[in-house]
Amino acid sequence: MATGGTGTSDPFDAGAGGILRQPKAVWATAGASVVAFMGIGLVDPILPSIAQGLRATPSQVSLLFTSYFLITAIAMLVTGFVSSRVGGRKTLLLGLALVVVFAGLAGTSDTVGQLVGYRAGWGLGNALFVSTALAVIVGAAAGGSAAAILLYESALGLGMACGPLLGALLGDASWRYPFFGTAFLMAVGFLCIAVFLKEQPRPARKTSLLDPLKALGHGGLASAAVSAFFYNYTFFTVLAFTPFVLNMTPYKSGAVFFAWGVLLAVFSVLVAPRLQERFGSLKVLGGSLVLLAADVLALGLGDHTTAVVCTILSGAFIGVNNTVYTELALGVSDAPRPVASAGYNFVRWFAAAAAPYLAPKIEEWTDLRMPFVVAAVTAVLGALVVVVRRRALTHRAEELEPRHASEDGVAVFAN
Repeated sequence: MATGGTGTSDPFDAGAGGILRQPKAVWATAGASVVAFMGIGLVDPILPSIAQGLRATPSQVSLLFTSYFLITAIAMLVTGFVSSRVGGRKTLLLGLALVVVFAGLAGTSDTVGQLVGYRAGWGLGNALFVSTALAVIVGAAAGGSAAAILLYESALGLGMACGPLLGALLGDASWRYPFFGTAFLMAVGFLCIAVFLKEQPRPARKTSLLDPLKALGHGGLASAAVSAFFYNYTFFTVLAFTPFVLNMTPYKSGAVFFAWGVLLAVFSVLVAPRLQERFGSLKVLGGSLVLLAADVLALGLGDHTTAVVCTILSGAFIGVNNTVYTELALGVSDAPRPVASAGYNFVRWFAAAAAPYLAPKIEEWTDLRMPFVVAAVTAVLGALVVVVRRRALTHRAEELEPRHASEDGVAVFAN
């Protein structure tokens, strides 16, 4: 978020406003967030193994993502309602407890139906935790919202990178072990939150179940949510369907998605802010979505080597998009951040639920290339929304348009 002035644009500056100088409560929440995000990509390398172990089809196994994100989307209407009444700390602990229970149960599944059901319960816990974690980090982090968002995106990127790696390492022995491993790590996160995080101040006004939907009445927030909906369809086509296309061992698939996650983390935390500072958020977002569309199209139409390269490369564009979309959701409207985030996530997670289900179905109806053609089209649609609705998305022009500093030519990140 660039504004004129003097200072440094390095968010990792060790000074008082740097991302690395944070209270223990922030680090505990961020650490637990890493594990929470690991749960999203954890099953990637073991999807074929799960299908084989439970004698299920790819479309049935893909329901692991669909049930998870469908419940996550619906739960977004509940998270603010709960946290504004019991407090952020108790909401985080409740979410973590649910993940521990349902991740552990997932490892005991005997049928794909049981596994899908347990993943739905896991999604409820993850929704309560992840949405509240962002609000807690933003509220408690040193250095303002810019440092907080980058810290959150760092946790997201690290979790996305480590999830497939953990899934591959544990899943090589049995597809059940990654679920037990996640339950254990989330239990550690539960203890860290319980010890280091004090109860957060509750909002003066309790959030109703309808507040996130009312927040979507703001044209800018609604536009960001719709654009993110199309983008998320592309994102989760790559995440949930590509493992079947690559058809690699858990170790090799885990290595591919680990490299993908590393690029996601680097571009979300280090590259995206610098691109925004130079070109402005909307130009960066539109350009990144178009490049993602081209990459996904090449992934689907190319040979196996091209598919591997394009899968990894997509992490770069996804990392940039994640950072810009998060900032848009938190800053484009006048709604309280938790409410705006809940409304935005309510819309976009429906695409994360739809893509894993529809991509295998589209392949069954047509051929292996068509799911990626559709995903490329949805990325372009996301970019078109940004272009057509650019006026509504520039509510905070100082965040979304590049501005140069005065005499020293330096730009800084501001709240």
